[in-house]
Amino acid sequence: MRDLQNAVTHLLPEVVKADIQPESCPDWLRRPGRAECADRWETVSALYHALTGLVLPEQAPPRERRSLDVLLTYEDGQRQILEVDEKQHFTAARALTLEHYPADVQLGFDASRWLARSRDLTGREPGGGFAKPRPPLFPGEGGRHRQRAFRDALADLLPPVYGWLPTLRLSDTEVKTVTAAPDPAASLRALLGACGVPASRFT
Repeated sequence: MRDLQNAVTHLLPEVVKADIQPESCPDWLRRPGRAECADRWETVSALYHALTGLVLPEQAPPRERRSLDVLLTYEDGQRQILEVDEKQHFTAARALTLEHYPADVQLGFDASRWLARSRDLTGREPGGGFAKPRPPLFPGEGGRHRQRAFRDALADLLPPVYGWLPTLRLSDTEVKTVTAAPDPAASLRALLGACGVPASRFT
């Protein structure tokens, strides 16, 4: 499940000048409610309603927890999330969230490509554990897909609120290309550069 994520994490020390924290999460993203979402609350609430038909509680349930693939802290103190999105991240639910993003959102990936692939894979989402209910926020069949899409949206929308750099996303197909390259570190460096990471942050 985490082979691609681990491959990127393993390569990062050769690629970026940063403190690299795998499987971590800032406090404001662990259980985000109205206070944590700040001026993005209305957008986040609308996304949740579009996904579930329900009203998002102003305080997240105590059981809500999460971790992110990688947190990067650069030498100048700026911080950035990096996520590796496998195929299960490209779903009808994810397309719905991307369609509701504000025009001013800052992203470290090409949202139009994420949206196109999510639409292309709509109706072909994996079942089983990938789609099981995730109460209380995401009850019913397909709950896990909705939860994943909502959490991805939070990781995209909230970082700029806290002065973080735009979230970087790499797709499974991109990472497979990186790992198959003659020089994987150089390939990852080029990919991150295309996502907007400046040359000054590279090794």
